[in-house]
Amino acid sequence: MDFNLTNEQELLRDGLTKFLSSRYDLASSRAAAKTGPGWQPEIWRAFADELGILGAALPEEVGGIGGGPVETMVIAEALGHALVIEPFVDTVVVSGGLLHRSGEPAAAALLRDVVAGSAIVALAATEPTSGDNWRDVSTTARRDGDEWVLNGSKVMAVGAPLAGHLLVTARTSGERADTDGISLFLIDTDSLTTGFISHEYRTVDDRRASDLTFEDVRLPADALLGIEGQAWPALQLARDEGAAAVCAEAVGGMRKVLADTVEYCKQRQQFGQPIGSFQALQHRMVDMHMEVEQASAAVYLAVLNLDAEPAARAKAVSAAKATIGRAARFVGQNAVQLHGGMGMTEELAIGHYFKRLTAVQYEFGSTDYHVGRYAELTRAIGPEG
Repeated sequence: MDFNLTNEQELLRDGLTKFLSSRYDLASSRAAAKTGPGWQPEIWRAFADELGILGAALPEEVGGIGGGPVETMVIAEALGHALVIEPFVDTVVVSGGLLHRSGEPAAAALLRDVVAGSAIVALAATEPTSGDNWRDVSTTARRDGDEWVLNGSKVMAVGAPLAGHLLVTARTSGERADTDGISLFLIDTDSLTTGFISHEYRTVDDRRASDLTFEDVRLPADALLGIEGQAWPALQLARDEGAAAVCAEAVGGMRKVLADTVEYCKQRQQFGQPIGSFQALQHRMVDMHMEVEQASAAVYLAVLNLDAEPAARAKAVSAAKATIGRAARFVGQNAVQLHGGMGMTEELAIGHYFKRLTAVQYEFGSTDYHVGRYAELTRAIGPEG
C-alpha cells in the first residue's frame, strides 16, 4: 500500500491547514456553539467558495473535484486538528455519499447545493432502542395513495438543527431487525407542518443534535431515495465512510493534544525544573506518541479499504475505530492529567479537545461495537482473509 500523498493532496492539506490556522479561532467557534447559532455559516461558505473542500471527494457532475477517500481523510484530519465543529462528516461524507449513490435527480440537485455550501443535510438513523445497531429500525413508512405516511422516533441526529434537509431511515417491510425492508427518505424540513417534533440540544463536544418524532407525517412519493426496502447496503457503506472520517479527525485532534502537552511540560516548572525533564513523564508522552502513530496507521488501513468488498471494508474500518477508541481515551486522559486541574477548564483548548476525543469513541458505532464486529468478521472471513 502507498501511504504517500500526491502533490495535489499535499496542496489540499497545506491550504486547508493555513486557512484554519489564520481564520478559525477556537474561542469564536465555542462562542457560536454555546450562545450563537451553533456554527459559523461564514466559515462553511468559505470552505465551499475559497477552498472547495465540500466537493473535494464528490463527483464532477455535481460540481465536485472527483477525489476520493484519501482526500476525505486529509480534510478530516485537518479539521480535527483545528477542532472544527461545522458538520463536514455528517453533511458531506455521510449524507453526501447517500445522496450520490441514490441516483435520484432530486438528490443530485441537493448535492450541488451541498458542494456550493448553500445546503446542510443530516442523517437520522439512530432510534431510542437501537443503540449501535442501525438495522434495528422501528420507524415505519406506509403508502397511502400518492404519499408516504411516516411514524416513529429518531435520536441523536447530529447536525439536524442546522439542516434544511433530513435523510431518515424507515421500515417499509420486514421485521424490526431485518436488513431487507429498510428504506431511506429525503425530507425538506420546511415542508413539515404537522406531526413533526424536533428537540434540539448541544452535545458534550459542542455540536448540535436533535431527537425527532414523526406522527403521521405525510411525504410525497418522490421522497423515497433509491429502491424501496433496499437501503441497507448504502447505509452500511455510509456508516463505514463516516467512521473512517471521524477516525481521521481524531488523529488530527490527538496530534494537536500531544503537541500542546509536550509544550506545556517544557514550560511548567516544579522543583526548579521543567516537568518535561522528569523521566516518568517523558515515558508517558512517548506512550501517547505511540498511540497516535498506531491510530494513524489504522486510519490509513481503513481509508485504503473503503473501496474493497463489504466484509474486508468493514473489518478494516472496525479495526481502525477500535484502535482510535483506545488511543483517543489514552491520549485525552493523559493530556488532561499532565495539565493538572487546568486541563478540564474552559480556558484551555485541552479540555475542549478531550470532550471531542471522548465523543468520537461513540460515533458511528462505539469502541465495544467495533471490537465485536471485528471479531465476528475475523471468524467469518477466516485467518487467510
